[in-house]
Amino acid sequence: MRLFLLLQHLRVKHTHSLRARLMTTSIGHATPERAAELKESLAEIRQRVEAAGAKTASRTRPATLVAVSKYKPASDVLACYDAGQRDFGENYVQELVDKAAQLPQDIRWHFIGSLQSNKAKILASIPNLYAVQTVSSVKGATALHKALPADRPTPLNVLLQVNTSGEDAKSGVPPLTTGSPPAPLPAQADIDASELVQLAKRILMECPRLHLQGLMTIGSLAESLAAAEKPNEDFARLVGTRDALEAALERAGFRREDGKWGEEGRLLLSMGMSSDFEAALAAGSDIVRVGTGIFGARPKKEEVPVKGQ
Repeated sequence: MRLFLLLQHLRVKHTHSLRARLMTTSIGHATPERAAELKESLAEIRQRVEAAGAKTASRTRPATLVAVSKYKPASDVLACYDAGQRDFGENYVQELVDKAAQLPQDIRWHFIGSLQSNKAKILASIPNLYAVQTVSSVKGATALHKALPADRPTPLNVLLQVNTSGEDAKSGVPPLTTGSPPAPLPAQADIDASELVQLAKRILMECPRLHLQGLMTIGSLAESLAAAEKPNEDFARLVGTRDALEAALERAGFRREDGKWGEEGRLLLSMGMSSDFEAALAAGSDIVRVGTGIFGARPKKEEVPVKGQ
């Protein structure tokens, strides 16, 4: 009987392994020229990320590079995967669903697009969804939490999106800083009552299937273009907001040593893209999101129809 069960286990394991290989090889592969181009671009960005991160004396963990494959074919993702990349980001739910179904299951997918509550169930169905970086409301967080399967092995990482630039076109909650250059809000009571602190507390109290990993921002183009001339104030706002939020959570009884939020007692920061990731890393970013720098220029949105959007 034991021998029979062992053979059954091995047969199932082999079937799953074969299915995973077939799933990966069923997509078209990049041409050798395209694969070599992607490998070279990825290696260059990795080297720059490592070099910029090494200059930050306070850094306790290596920076994470998220390769943003928006509008790019699954074959491009697979070429980067074969070059050792595991963290990938997508802006559109259906594009992420389609690619996740075709590509290896050990990819860590980061959703970095606008989070709509009615798409939470689709997102939550992706088994290797690693993080949603754009949570900005209790409604969105609750929808994600409720949609996650009860047998998910680990909580889903979420980052709260902060609108550090104050631009109407950008999503996110207001930062916990004021003025230029940024300074913390003067009144502790204002910080504790802020939308960001209340959102973080709701996640910690009511959403055990979510892990509050950190904060994310998309800074203004003007600050990004001026990064070589002066410190980026949007990045400084996120750093100040992170520090203020951590202090507010501790005042509310959520101690950093309990491991309920962040990583190693610190909320992570996701800031910096292709044009300014080195400045972001110098400012203390833990996660950078690079698309064009790796994959090249993207086609226009209207040229790439995305199902289900």
